[in-house]
Amino acid sequence: MVELQPSPLSWPVESLRGRLAALRPGLRVEVVAECDSSNTRLLERARAGDLAPCLLVAERQTAGRGRLGRRWWSDGGSVGSLCFSLGLTLEPRRWEGLSLAVGVALAEALHPSLRLKWPNDLWLCADGVDRKLGGVLIETQSLGAGAARQVVVGVGINIRTPPAEAAAARGPIAAIEPVGLEQVDPALDAAAVLELVALPLLQALDRFEREGFDAGLQRRYAARDALLGRELQTLAADGSLLHRGRGAGIDDSGALLLDAGTSAPPLRLLSAEVTVRPLA
Repeated sequence: MVELQPSPLSWPVESLRGRLAALRPGLRVEVVAECDSSNTRLLERARAGDLAPCLLVAERQTAGRGRLGRRWWSDGGSVGSLCFSLGLTLEPRRWEGLSLAVGVALAEALHPSLRLKWPNDLWLCADGVDRKLGGVLIETQSLGAGAARQVVVGVGINIRTPPAEAAAARGPIAAIEPVGLEQVDPALDAAAVLELVALPLLQALDRFEREGFDAGLQRRYAARDALLGRELQTLAADGSLLHRGRGAGIDDSGALLLDAGTSAPPLRLLSAEVTVRPLA
């Protein structure tokens, strides 16, 4: 059993609740010292009938996860990372591009130097080195008849640079040097970062529900696209090579376009299919 120390942070629960509830009446803001996964907790609540919108922050997650089941580093005590989930009901006309819309909102709220690595990572790209700052895991579940679904947006952002063993634990296919937000703004702590991103995230979800992954969002994503014009390789779940080509941006559904250097149209890749990494 890990003994948790009292939190060194003062979380802005009341101020955030007031601002967020103005957009989503009844939205709750909760902070817990530890849980297995904030995404799992909100999905379980929804299955039990609790569909109230909620922002759940966990200072430490024992089973935090990312895309394709990868582990996400979560440090309690000193709160070296910000891990939270936002659960709410959405009924957009189209679901494509949701993770990209979330990434745009987070990157724009945090720092001008942040880039987006398709489909769901926040990268700091500096001095020719790509380093992962954060990631997004979106999970949805049906609410029965109708198009509305319960959506849980999980966000993990490194405040401090994780130790080497944390990166190694995520496995070789996900291997990329991690970085903390301290590298671009050492004054920020997890509570301050939550204040920066929570309202823009909720606003982005509301806009996505009304307008989808529209042309404006596509342009904003393109301005931060970390893969555009770069030589890439796509990998299967076991790490085997699938494709090589040059990043050619995204289409209006949020799919990644990969130019294989032939006369054929670019390959269209969906986020559930592959892992994409720049060639060294």
